[in-house]
Amino acid sequence: MASVRLDNVRKVFGDGHVAVHGATFAAADGELLVLVGPSGCGKSTTLRMIAGLEMPTSGTLSIGDRVVNDVAPKDRDIAMVFQSYALYPHMTVAENLAFGLKLRGESRATIAQRVRDAADMLGLGDMLQRQPRALSGGQRQRVALGRALVRQPQVFLLDEPLSNLDAKLRLSTRVEIARLHRRLGATMIYVTHDQVEAMTLGQRIVVFDQGRIQQIDTPMNLYTKPGNLFVAGFLGSPAMNLLRGTLRRDSGWVLDTGSIKLPLGDGRAGLDAYANKPFVVGIRPEDLKPAAAGALQARLEVVEPIGNEAFLNMDCNGTALVARTSPHALPEPGSVMNLDFAASALHLFDAQSGQRVET
Repeated sequence: MASVRLDNVRKVFGDGHVAVHGATFAAADGELLVLVGPSGCGKSTTLRMIAGLEMPTSGTLSIGDRVVNDVAPKDRDIAMVFQSYALYPHMTVAENLAFGLKLRGESRATIAQRVRDAADMLGLGDMLQRQPRALSGGQRQRVALGRALVRQPQVFLLDEPLSNLDAKLRLSTRVEIARLHRRLGATMIYVTHDQVEAMTLGQRIVVFDQGRIQQIDTPMNLYTKPGNLFVAGFLGSPAMNLLRGTLRRDSGWVLDTGSIKLPLGDGRAGLDAYANKPFVVGIRPEDLKPAAAGALQARLEVVEPIGNEAFLNMDCNGTALVARTSPHALPEPGSVMNLDFAASALHLFDAQSGQRVET
C-alpha cells in the first residue's frame, strides 16, 4: 500500500470554472480518508485527479514516493469503484472479477486464486456463475468492490459507491467496506455527500465546500469542534441550531438576536474584539434540554419520534430550534417549553468570517 499526497492541487476547467482551489492533504498508508461535501463542491473532481481521469491545472499529486501528475491512470496502481456498478452485463460474476487481471496478463492460477479470495471475502462464492441481471443492487456493488479488490492496488478510490442503494443496503454495505478496510489495511479514499457515511467510515474526514477545503480532522473532532459555520451546519443530523445576532456585554456576555437574549456564561475571555458585532452561537440538538426553567422559551410545533429518540421542532420567537430527547413522555405540539443548556456546550463563531471563536 502507499500514501497519497496533494500539494496545492488546483483544477480549472476550460470555461474558467475553478472546481478545486489549491487542495492540500495527505492520506496515510493504510488510512481510510473520506472526502465529503455537498454536490458540486469539488470532492469527486479531486478523486478523479488522483485517479488520473482529470489532469490538475497546477500543484503536485503523489502516490507513495512518486509524483504522478503525468502518469497514465493504468500506471498509477490504483483501483476505482464508481457510483454506477459498471459491470459487463454479458459476463458472469467470476468473469467480471477476472477481466482486469486477464487484461494485465496474469496467469490462470493467479486469476483463479484472487477471484476465489475476493469472492470469499465479500460473500460472493455462491454467485460466481450468475450474471449481473440476476443480482440485487447490493450484490452488484459487492462485485464492483471485488473487481477492485482482485487488482491488489496500492490505493482504492471509491466515488459515492453506495448512493444507488436503499437505506438498509447502504448500512450493510457500509459495514462491509469498513470490515474490508480493517482486514486489508488498505489505503482508501472515499467520496460521499452523505455526512453519516463520512462520520461512520472515515478515520479522518476532509470537508469540502465550493472547491475549498474547510477542515480536516477525525470525525469526532469535526463534530465537537467544527472550525467554521459551514462545517458546524453540515455535519450532524439534525443539524446544529445556529442563532445569529449581536454580541453584547450585559451582566455577562449575551447574544442579542432582537427577540432572544441568549446568555453565554461567565468567564469567557477573548470576546472583547467581537463586542457589538454580528455573532453566531451554535447549540447541538442533544445539548438543548427541556427544563422546568431555562434560558429559552419556545413553542413546540412538530414532534418526530423515530424509535430510540425523538426530535422536537420548536419556534423560539421566530427562530427555529430542534432538540433531541428521549421518546418517552413527549409533550404535545402547541405546548410552551422551557429550554436550558450547559454554557460549555455552546459553539461560538464570528459571523463575518464564519470562523470558530475559542474562549
